[in-house]
Amino acid sequence: MDPALRRRFYAEELEAVCRLRSPALVAAFAAVPREHFLRPGPWVVLADADFAAGIRTRTTVDADPARVCHNIAVGIDPARQLFNGQPGTIGVWIDALDLAPGARVLHVGCGLGYYTAVMAHCVGPTGRVVAFEVDETLASEARQNLASMPWVSVQHGDASQVAGEIFDAMLINAGMTHPLDAWLDALAPGGRMILPLTAALAAMGPTLGKGLVLVITKEDQASLSARVLSFVAIYSAVGLRDDDLNDRLGKAMLGGPQQWQTIARLRRDRHEASASCWLHAETFCLASA
Repeated sequence: MDPALRRRFYAEELEAVCRLRSPALVAAFAAVPREHFLRPGPWVVLADADFAAGIRTRTTVDADPARVCHNIAVGIDPARQLFNGQPGTIGVWIDALDLAPGARVLHVGCGLGYYTAVMAHCVGPTGRVVAFEVDETLASEARQNLASMPWVSVQHGDASQVAGEIFDAMLINAGMTHPLDAWLDALAPGGRMILPLTAALAAMGPTLGKGLVLVITKEDQASLSARVLSFVAIYSAVGLRDDDLNDRLGKAMLGGPQQWQTIARLRRDRHEASASCWLHAETFCLASA
């Protein structure tokens, strides 16, 4: 099959199965060649069914780019459990950001740049995408992979400081124990952030955690709404996690969906913990009211 037609089929399958709302996002999946943002194949891949079958990973039979036009995670560094995530998962997160032409986007944990390129395609040359990658080698490779998109800037670092810029959308693509103040300050009124909050579990090894994906929306300068988008297992952020909050987050999640589905806002004001607080910390609180 012609590669362009293959990507179009892949994009439309994601649209149908994942209920993507954004035509621009579907067009981006159809336009951006995923293999360009991976190391040479054959590739180590992982799908939901592999977990059910008790198989951790498998390898594609060849390096045909069609092999990665599926809803599968593709290894970047499998030894570290670092993957280019499933488009059916990350695509839903990007869809929730409601990206528009000209939007300013922060991408934390860009890996080799595939989803950075997808978002850059959505916002177009009038937009701006700032991508951070804490691994210097990956950041260098992502910079090369994204060289054809001059409205994208790839920086090596943990994104704990965002140089005073303001963003309309943020995709945090690594497990956090808390939102950084710098990110919340840099979110424009009306802007949205995708934030995976995860607890690292000993059984999953030192690099992975499980938790919740939140959509944080800055309603105005003083008000932030929050809602749970999905459950997730994801690579943990490097250097940005808090051990105490990791434990408290794990305990909070033990309350189950009947508790965390009530999350409705993110508070930044200092206040005493109450029954409405799902996760109460010094600098933020996820609360039901």
